[in-house]
Formats: sequence, C-alpha cells, structure tokens
Amino acid sequence: MSDTAAFPTIVLDMPDPEPAPPPRPDPGAMLRTFLVTPFRARTWKEFAYLIITFVLGCVGAVYLSVGFAGSLYAFIVLIGIPLMACVILGGRIWGRIYRVLSALLLDTPLTEPPPFSFRPGIWGWLRGAFTDRTSWRAVLFLAFEGVLGIGVGYLTLMVIAMTGFLALSPIPWALFNPTNVDANGVEHHSLMQFNQYFVDSWPRVLAFAALGVLGCFLLPWLIRAVCLLHRLLGQWLLTPTARDRRLVELQESRRAAVDDSAATLRRLERNLHDGTQARLVSIAMMLGRAEERLATGGDAGELIAQARTGSKEALTELRELVRGIHPPALDLGLEAALETLAARCSIPVELRVLLPVRPSPAIEAIAYFSVAELLTNVVKHAGANRIWVAVLPTGVDTLMVSVRDNGQGGALQPAEGPGEAVVVGGLSGLAARARSVDGTLVVDSPVSGPTVVTMVLPVAGPQ
Repeated sequence: MSDTAAFPTIVLDMPDPEPAPPPRPDPGAMLRTFLVTPFRARTWKEFAYLIITFVLGCVGAVYLSVGFAGSLYAFIVLIGIPLMACVILGGRIWGRIYRVLSALLLDTPLTEPPPFSFRPGIWGWLRGAFTDRTSWRAVLFLAFEGVLGIGVGYLTLMVIAMTGFLALSPIPWALFNPTNVDANGVEHHSLMQFNQYFVDSWPRVLAFAALGVLGCFLLPWLIRAVCLLHRLLGQWLLTPTARDRRLVELQESRRAAVDDSAATLRRLERNLHDGTQARLVSIAMMLGRAEERLATGGDAGELIAQARTGSKEALTELRELVRGIHPPALDLGLEAALETLAARCSIPVELRVLLPVRPSPAIEAIAYFSVAELLTNVVKHAGANRIWVAVLPTGVDTLMVSVRDNGQGGALQPAEGPGEAVVVGGLSGLAARARSVDGTLVVDSPVSGPTVVTMVLPVAGPQ
C-alpha cells in the first residue's frame, strides 16, 4: 500500500553511535575554562536569573499567602471558592513565566504541560480548577521557589556582593580614607576589621583583594550549582507528568489513526469512482448496445466479449482494492503475507521471519502494510539492488520489523537536537502508524547508505 496519509513532520530517534573513549583531562584546557568562565554570557545570564527569581520569589510568596489567606477568609460569603480556584489556576501563569525564564536565561527549554480543560458550566469550571494537576504542581513549585529563590538566592547574592566588595576594596580604601577605632581609641585607616585585626596597610588590603579576585573566578560555579537546583525543580514540577505525556501520546495516536482511516477511505472512494465504477458503467453500456443489436437481429458477439473482458478487469481491480484493505494472505499469517510481498517485489528480497507467537490482527496489518510501503520506497527512491526483511521477537511481548537495503541512503535530514533527525513523507506516516499502537520507528540512513528502518511493535497491540 503506497498511498499514505499526509502526516506532519516527525522527529525520529537515531540509533546510538558507538561510545567514544573518554577524553583525557587537559590541565591547560581546565585552566582556560576556569579563567574564562566569569566572562562568558552563560554566567551573566544565570546571574540575571538569580536576581529575577529572587524578586519573583518575593512576589510569589505574597501571591500565595494573600491569595490563599484571602480565599479562606472569603469562604464565609462563598466567594472564596471561585477566588481560590482563580488562585490555583494562576499557578499556570507563574509556571509559564518561569518556563520562559528557564529557556531564555538557563538555556533549558521546559515542555509545555497540557492546556486547562473543563466541562461546561460554572461547576464544571470549578471542578476542573480544583482537580487540575498542572496548576497544583505550579503552586507547589512557587512554594519551593520561595525557599530556593528567596532563601538560597539571598545567600548567594550576598556572597556575590561580598566577593565583589573584597575584589574592589583597594579603591574605596585609597579614595575615601575609611577609619576604624580599636579598643584603645586608636584610629586605623581600615575598611574592614576582624575583632582587633585591622586591614590598614597596602599588603593587607591587596591580600584581601586577591582573595576577592580568586572568589570572582569561583563564583560562576556557585551560581551554576544554584541554577542547577532551579533547573531540577522546574523539570520536576513545570513539565508534563508521565501521565500527561501518555495522554498526549494517546490523543496523537488517535488523531493519526483517524487521519489514516480517512485517507484510506478517500483513496478507496477515488479508486472505486475513477476505476471500478467507470469500468462497470462501460460494461453496462456495452451490454445495452448488445441488447439493442440482438433486438434488431444484429451480431452482438464483439460487444459481449468486450463486456466479459471488462468484467474480468473490474474483478482484478476489486481484488487489488480488497488486498489494500486486508490482504487475503494475512489470513494465513504474517510470514505468508510477507512472502507474497517479497515475491511480487521487482528487487530481490531476502526474508527472515521468526514468530513464536502470532501477533494480533491489527499488528499483523501494520507490519504488513509498513513493509509493503518500505519496499515500494526502496524500489522508487533508493537505487538498491538487494533488500533484507526480518521479523524477529525482541522480548516476550514485542517484535521487530526491519527493512534494510544497499541503496544510496540519505532518507533523513539533520535536526536541531543531538541524536535526532527529521524525516518527512511516507516514513513519517509509518512513524505515526507505529506510535498509534505504542510502537517505535528508528531510521538509520547515512548519505552513502545503507538504509535500515526498524519498527518495534507490541505483539498483542496497545495496552
């Protein structure tokens, strides 16, 4: 079956490359990294993130305390129920703000959670608000962020300020002549003192300034560690849960299945209308003309022969259409059906099938039509002269369908993410078809070939 629904571009996982040996540590590179890190854009972006999250943490703490306290107080007049619902849903806005900051300043994009959904009516909206997991997780994030952004952030900013002050201390010490008085009433030209120890001479001032400069080179790692806690907290509470991701996958699978069914119906309607129906109309016209000739005593043998030939061709077309819906060979099993495909292919195909347990009919159909489309693609585009097809078990409840050719490759286009590639056209349709039953599709197609397409499917279908 070569006709496929028009699926959107899909990013497919690439096979993991061979692990490279770990690089040896380079002391020179480590020293250069240590010296350059304070001047990198990442350090200043993370520093800006700490300042912004400190301010947002203060505002968020006020939002939570005033919002929940005011809602509880307003429960007396019942307005507190919708007010608390609004406070809870407001967590989504806070989550979006922090996701934008994480993407812009931490270079860590966080996946958007599913949108808020509710049933019609005020009670449906209230129920949706109080049971919205995304909003509650965002409120919990805001509470934790109050501790992390305000508490840890304040201590980090104080350390940064004190380190910067130490590094620049010779300037105010020389310009403004600060003084401190000891226990005996003696004045010291000192900007700092530790009990009775005064920093009142150039050697002491420069020594403390050197400590401050060294601290400035260490600060980026402190900032990075604190921002790592922010990243982990955001990834934990501001991204979709496994249940949400599963729900999105099911919705996408259902959409793909519906689109595939609609495309199949359109193809069948087009083929029936343009092919079989037109041929049957032609047969009917021939039989009508033959009837007229017989009525006038003429010879209708030629028209009857043409009608018989047309009927045979119509039957052939109907068999092809039926084979596109459900090949009769599948009644004998996937192996027999694939042997039929291999025999009909114009390129030699080496087939290997090992199935201890027969898959469900839906999985057999997906595997059959996927192999059929892959064989068609190889014949049309790969420039190959040999194809290998294998159907093997990969576990107790999964099977692997692999199609390999020795063609020119290049079926993938590089994507932005590491280890990913974008594939469009028929292969993206196969990926969507595999995902509709909780399967996966892996494509390995370097420019010089060969191309290997591997599909892993559950034996019993989606659970």
